[in-house]
Amino acid sequence: MNTLAPFCLRSLALLGTLAAGAAGAQSLPELYQLARSHDAAFQAARAQYDANVFRADQALAGLLPQLGLQGVLNRSDFGSNNPVTDRSFGTRGLSLSAAQPLYRPANVATWEQSRRQLGLAAAQLETASQDLIIRVSQAYFDVLAAQDTLQFVRAQKAAVSEQLASAKRNFEVGTATITDTREAQARYDLVLAQEIAAENDLRVRRLALDTLVGRSDTQPQPLPAPVAATPPQPDDVDAWVRMAEDASPAIEQARLNLEVARLETEKARAGNKPTLDLTASANRTNNAGGTVNSPLSSRTHNGQIGVTFNLPLFAGFATQNRIRETLSLEDKAEADLDNARRSVAQATRTAYFGVVSGTGQVRALEAAEASSQSALDANRLGYQVGVRINIDVLNAQSQLFQTKRDMAVARYNVLLGKLRLRQASGTLTPDDLRVVDGTGR
Repeated sequence: MNTLAPFCLRSLALLGTLAAGAAGAQSLPELYQLARSHDAAFQAARAQYDANVFRADQALAGLLPQLGLQGVLNRSDFGSNNPVTDRSFGTRGLSLSAAQPLYRPANVATWEQSRRQLGLAAAQLETASQDLIIRVSQAYFDVLAAQDTLQFVRAQKAAVSEQLASAKRNFEVGTATITDTREAQARYDLVLAQEIAAENDLRVRRLALDTLVGRSDTQPQPLPAPVAATPPQPDDVDAWVRMAEDASPAIEQARLNLEVARLETEKARAGNKPTLDLTASANRTNNAGGTVNSPLSSRTHNGQIGVTFNLPLFAGFATQNRIRETLSLEDKAEADLDNARRSVAQATRTAYFGVVSGTGQVRALEAAEASSQSALDANRLGYQVGVRINIDVLNAQSQLFQTKRDMAVARYNVLLGKLRLRQASGTLTPDDLRVVDGTGR
């Protein structure tokens, strides 16, 4: 009797169930979009980027005109030993002042820094976006792998159940010993425990995905089968490293931090430089009832325009020590940039060789699956003719289904590894998710 027939029927039924539920399933790009509007880490990075945009606008204020308006309104009572001179009078005044920086090197450096910091915030946001892609993909593939594992365990349970029933029938007719039945029963009990563990693992994986995307009862859409395990393109690790040098957000952040540090040195050196401002003011005062010195009402107005020059002479060596501090911070930023380049290159190479190794593992497991299937068929035939015992068939079944599980996980790892390779090289985008799940090219 072919013990794989029930497994095939159950597999077809499961595929029919998956096809029926595919309309309500969510693709990987859809779940990523949900996570973008829900994930706290990504929302924090986006808020930080918005804050840096407004901070850059604040720095521009140091180069623009400054205007001020001041008004005065008061009433005074004047008294003395001579009642004739006692009186009350009021004063109303209005003044407008303006200043336009003409030469302030520290303000210019601050504005240039704000532009670099805006680029730094954009690189940080890109890093958070790529990290979210990886986290969503990891949770997505974890659920699919857990579903496959549960499917294979249940298929193995069905096959072991058939083998147990066969052993019992053979024992009843006297063609097998009680040992065969007990071995099949022990294997069946073990598979039941594995099924319970697989069900719980699937439940936990789904909960993690639900939490990440902010939606309950998510149903990841199965990937088109079979998933092709192809090597990365371009198939050259040095080409990926060169791409990382140009596109990696980590390297871009380190590069911008170095530029900010150099501008900080310019700001420190500006402490020894003069400043020049264009200033203007207009004042108008109305004294109703006179003043303390005169009983006559008066009205005055004046205006002035000029240039204010300021040259620092000595600040207790504060400027010199500030320059030394910023130069040391420049050295640190340069070292951080070198470290970022080396770390990104290493991560890119590690991710590349991980994909290459993964594709080789998938091909090896595909060959192992075919070999395991042949071994199972041979052991089953040997058991029927009496040259193999029941435990040989059970072991061959376990080996086949374990190989199937390993191959499914390896395929998902290759897909995730390709995304990690693009993340390491700084070229990961949401469009890559459509290529991975088969909805795009």
